Order: sequence, then structure tokens, then C-alpha cells
Amino acid sequence: MSGFRSLSSPLDALRPAAFGADPAGERLARIRRSPNFADGVFVNPMAAARKPSGSMLKYLPTYFRKEERARRTPGHPIPVHPTTVADLAVPAVSGLRLTWMGHSSVLAEIDGHRVLFDPVWSERCSPFGFAGPRRLHPVPVPLAEVGRVDAVIISHDHYDHLDMPTVRALARLGTAFVVPLGVGAHLEHWGVRPALITELDWHESTTVGELTLTATPARHFCGRALRNVQHTLWASWVVAGPEHRIFHSGDTGYFPGFAGIGAQYGPFDATMVQVGAYSEFWPDIHMTPEEGIRAHLDLGGGLMMPIHWGTFVLAPHPWADPAELSVAAAREAGTRCAVPRPGQPFEPAEGLEPDYWWAPPGSGAEPVPVPAPPLPVPAA
Repeated sequence: MSGFRSLSSPLDALRPAAFGADPAGERLARIRRSPNFADGVFVNPMAAARKPSGSMLKYLPTYFRKEERARRTPGHPIPVHPTTVADLAVPAVSGLRLTWMGHSSVLAEIDGHRVLFDPVWSERCSPFGFAGPRRLHPVPVPLAEVGRVDAVIISHDHYDHLDMPTVRALARLGTAFVVPLGVGAHLEHWGVRPALITELDWHESTTVGELTLTATPARHFCGRALRNVQHTLWASWVVAGPEHRIFHSGDTGYFPGFAGIGAQYGPFDATMVQVGAYSEFWPDIHMTPEEGIRAHLDLGGGLMMPIHWGTFVLAPHPWADPAELSVAAAREAGTRCAVPRPGQPFEPAEGLEPDYWWAPPGSGAEPVPVPAPPLPVPAA
């Protein structure tokens, strides 16, 4: 539209492709019409500071202190579940199965449909292949072996949730993408056909087969490039099928709106809630495990699976704390919590007893050995 100026500058031609693109034209006009856009930026449902609170001079010594660096990594190989293509091809008995691929990436098989949340298959969550947070465990299942995906849902445009190489690989398969407002500009810049992109504001919905996908509020921020104008929205997501409902938090600080989401869109059979990469230096934009359980209870309970932990080191807390503290908080609250190994499919209806696979040998909570893949049965 002629009344809306592009956000691009002459320097944009020099920036890496992974930075994506800024919204322009009708996309930008729609953003500016959003009730969640004010004074030139998207705003949170509850005020949140984008930058770490407190002094960075206090934070940096904590991050680089040798003994604390050691605690931020597992100290033992992370047991990746030996999931196969055949495992994922067998339909879920209950109609709902979740497979945590690490960090916030989850394959949800719900009522005969397959939805992939925040897929990141790259070695690093970074615009550069040579720098940035690196994986602590292999990708559990090669992307080509995940099988049919009916829709990819993106929570926001940070590198640990929106990965350009993964997007390009899925785009070649003709996969549909459902994203918050503005994120479609990145996807189109990377070659995704506009017809495959649906952009939603909070409380807007679209359908994929028999599923209804709804963007819901979150307390976070956005940005991939040097000029991080807040022109792409962040969201949590509700996916509702004929028989099941699930919730994915994306990245968010705790806020009272979880109860409203639960009341309007629940009850949920399972919630996938961010519990990692938290810090006292940025309490507004990421939840602690205890806050994650509180959010899960606000949403109405069901089974909670902790996400946004285990795969990349993004904060100063000990590596295993998100799992350990989530299990403890869930037990104290009397709610169900499942902490699968990366790549381990499970059905929320059956649950998953904690086996403390994240605990180091000799800690008193010995991890259960990784099961070996079944041997092939000889032909008769």
C-alpha cells in the first residue's frame, strides 16, 4: 500500500540471508492495524523488559566463571532415544502422541494430523554456521525421516525457534507454515511460497484439516537482525482437534493471561511449557520451572512437558535444573509431568514416569540406560 513505507534500508542488501526480511506493504499495514501494536512496536499483554535487568557487569562474571560454565553442560552424553521412521509411522493408540526433538521443537501427532512446532535441525541456533550456541546432542530424527507434516507452527523469530535451513528444507516439501504476524516476511525471503504461509494475530485462528490452530498471547519479544524493530509478533499456540487439545507456550515470561487462555481454549490434554534459559537478569521474558508449572496449572492442568531446555546453552543455570525442578514442582503441585529423552515418542494419556535420564552417573539418581534398537527379525 502506498501509504505505508518499507522498513528496509540500503544496508539490508549486505546483511546475511538468515537475518530474514522486514515486513513491508500490506503485511506492514496489517501489523499497524493490530490491537497489539502501539507506538510503532508490538506490545506485551503485561509489560516486560527486553534487556536483562540488573547490571551486565554482575551478569558477565557469572556467565564466564569456570565452575559455573561446567554446570551449564551435562557432563555426560545425553541419551537420545533411537526413534525410527517405523516408530513414527505407527498411529498413536490414543490419538495424541508427542515427540520432543530437543529445545522447543516438538512433533505433535493429534487426531490423525501431524504438526511440527519450532523446528530447529541446524547444528547451531545462530545466523552463522561457525559461531553461536551449538547442539549438546544430535538431532534425534533426520528431518527427511520425520514423515508427513501437515503444518509447521512458529512461535517467534528468534534463532532457536526459527531456523532458516530447516525452513528451506520443509518449504521444498510444500509444507504449510502458520506463524505470528510479520514472521511471513522472513519465510518469503527464504523462498517459501506466500500461498503456504498463514500469519495470525493473537486470538486469530486457521484450520488445517480437522485441526484449529490459534495464536494466543505470550510475554516475550522478537528480532533477528541488528535493527530489531518490534515488527514481528510472538505467540503461544493452541491446537485443537476433534478429540484432543494441546498448548505450546513458545517463549514467555509468566503472566496472569494463562488462566484466560485455559478458560477460553482448554481443557488441554497436554501442555508444552518453556522452563529453560531463565535468569534473574531477564525474569520478564522466560519462566523458571516453578513458574512453568504455575502456568500449566493456570491453563487447567492435564500433562505438562517441559520444553526450551537441554539442547543449547542459553543461560547461566545448571543444565539439568529445568528437568529436575519441573519434576519436583509438579510433584509438589500434584500435577502430571513428562520429561522424555530427545526423540522419545510418548502418549500423554499413558504418561511417562521420570527415569532421571538427565542425572549424571553417581548422582544418586542414576539415568536408565538407553534402550538399544530392536534387532531385525530373520526372514523365515
